Amino acid sequence: MIASAEEFVRLRTSQEPADYHRAAHEPAGTAIWLEVIARYPGMKPWVAHNKTVPLEILRVLAEDADHDVRFAVATKRKLDGPLFDRLSRDRDEGVRARIARNPNTPAEIRRRLMDDPSPLVAEAARETA
Repeated sequence: MIASAEEFVRLRTSQEPADYHRAAHEPAGTAIWLEVIARYPGMKPWVAHNKTVPLEILRVLAEDADHDVRFAVATKRKLDGPLFDRLSRDRDEGVRARIARNPNTPAEIRRRLMDDPSPLVAEAARETA
């Protein structure tokens, strides 16, 4: 288990494959994830990348001002209905397109995205329907 924000950053920035694997696969407590988000903003996409990150943290990251962070959240298969809906209405077309391509996106959201004003999003939704 990742025991601190500093440990997560050290693992993620390490050149050792085993460390990187730990950063991507080991859990951490909610307080630790929130500390990483607050103290190390550049690590937010990597928090989303962690396989065990809880939905509570993904909800925080889905509201981030940085579209790259929201895009990282949109790649997650374990999103719940409200997160899929929120990200499918994102102001950034890249985030919406990523939701359209997410294999777990609910059919009704994918159908709505087929009519998105962005050709990128609409095509992504049609390709994965």
